Amino acid sequence: MNNESTQAGALSGATVGALVESGAQWLTSAGVSFGHGTTNARDEAAWLVLWRLGLPLDSDLSDAPDSITNQPVAPASQALVATLFEERIRTRKPAAYLTQEAWLQGVPFYVDERAIVPRSLIAELLADGSIDDFLSDQTHKVLDLCTGNGSLAVLAAMAWPEVQVTGADISADALAVAHINVDKHGLQDRIQLQLSDGLTALPGPWDLILCNPPYVNAASMAALPAEYQAEPALALAGGNDGMDFIRQLFAAAPACMGEDAVIVLEIGNERAYFEAAYPQLPVFWLETSAGEDQVLLVTRQALTAHSRLTAQ
Repeated sequence: MNNESTQAGALSGATVGALVESGAQWLTSAGVSFGHGTTNARDEAAWLVLWRLGLPLDSDLSDAPDSITNQPVAPASQALVATLFEERIRTRKPAAYLTQEAWLQGVPFYVDERAIVPRSLIAELLADGSIDDFLSDQTHKVLDLCTGNGSLAVLAAMAWPEVQVTGADISADALAVAHINVDKHGLQDRIQLQLSDGLTALPGPWDLILCNPPYVNAASMAALPAEYQAEPALALAGGNDGMDFIRQLFAAAPACMGEDAVIVLEIGNERAYFEAAYPQLPVFWLETSAGEDQVLLVTRQALTAHSRLTAQ
């Protein structure tokens, strides 16, 4: 990005509300992309302003008399906010990398460039109990495969206090970030972290496998906005049809699962590719805020039967 495009917008305003509105206009005019914790310019502007000023991220920014919208901001603090916005626009890094914090289901997590920004829809299912009916009192060992910064492992441990959780990843860098989050939430006794290429070092048997794998197909990878390209490609790229990791997972999983175990798998916008790869595999599509075609559940029995069927 050249200096001209960086300076195309400007931050102005002497109050919290004015900085948010001005920042939203600057982000919009700069054409940044969202999706790493926010979906629009105003929400992201509010995040950046509040974080830089050390204000609670859930602060009231309405026109209500007791909101902080009209709270004055000193010139020196205005300059700090402007510098943060300039960095967001110039580098195209997700805001979470600049603040080194992301939130999932109201829970804060540390994050940096060593791991993708946590945003998995599986977090919703852990919080609202959507998959509880597929579990039992025999569910003791939970695996969060492709754990990244460890957020799903932490949320699983919070959702089910009686289970032991293993967070696994092929990236030692990502696991270093996950360690920070396990320690941050005091879950060292409940969560183990393991370096593993898929299930290679994870024989189980697992009662539940959560997995938000690399699933972006090659064409989509090539078209990703700069904000997504700032994340580790290892955590995103799923091969030509996005199914490379999933094929390996489904082939190896039955031998690593308990009799009644299930896999909860996120595939994003790749349902068409998934169904082309597995046209005869019965799965349950789970409702999330993004619809009912981005996260699926499959049982060990279904995977085993499908393996026998395709082997014939």
